[in-house]
Amino acid sequence: MDLATFTIGIGVAFLMGSAVGIERQFHQHPVGLRTTALVSVGAALFVSLSRLMDHDASPTRIAAQVVSGVGFLGGGAILREGLNVRGITTAATLWCSAALGTLAGTGFLVEGALGTGIILVANLGLRPLSRWIDARAKGAVNVETNYRITVVCPDQDEAVIRGLLARHVSARRTMLIQRIATEDADQAGKTAVLADISSTIRDDQAMEGLISRINIEPTITSVSWERVSQLAS
Repeated sequence: MDLATFTIGIGVAFLMGSAVGIERQFHQHPVGLRTTALVSVGAALFVSLSRLMDHDASPTRIAAQVVSGVGFLGGGAILREGLNVRGITTAATLWCSAALGTLAGTGFLVEGALGTGIILVANLGLRPLSRWIDARAKGAVNVETNYRITVVCPDQDEAVIRGLLARHVSARRTMLIQRIATEDADQAGKTAVLADISSTIRDDQAMEGLISRINIEPTITSVSWERVSQLAS
């Protein structure tokens, strides 16, 4: 495989990964624009290495082990903070870096440099586009949105609050309760009722109305809502 074929291959992989990532980013999924672009480029780099070398050459077999081994290493960079996932792009960058290392270690320095440039474009050049998509998605109303409601109430009123949440949410055709759970509140004798809600559209006004209705209950200590990127499983 010549240099032109190599360049076209990783360039097309970058564009295709970016195209998929734009859709994921707009719908506010944890795996967004830069992550999909990086994974697509990394896969193209690993496959290109096998095409650059003799199929019976041992470095190709070693590279295959690097693909899986670094995948486990990258998993350690992914953290979950509440309902949000962080570090996926870092893990994808680490995986791509392994691809660059295999290219450099087998003597394909120019190809490795081209791969480095594409990865930098994905991380630096796509960041403004990613933020722009996030801003547009947050202002859109026809985007599937996940909410979490937290209600702090006396222990004996837990069942009542669950019933209120189920009744008011079910009255909204676009909303569905995915999970209701309870946690110990910081105050003695109090319970925190947590409701994860999925909505086919973004409807913050409906959430405010829902909170207002629930807050009428005299025994409720506090009630709040927030948008979350991913519902707990």
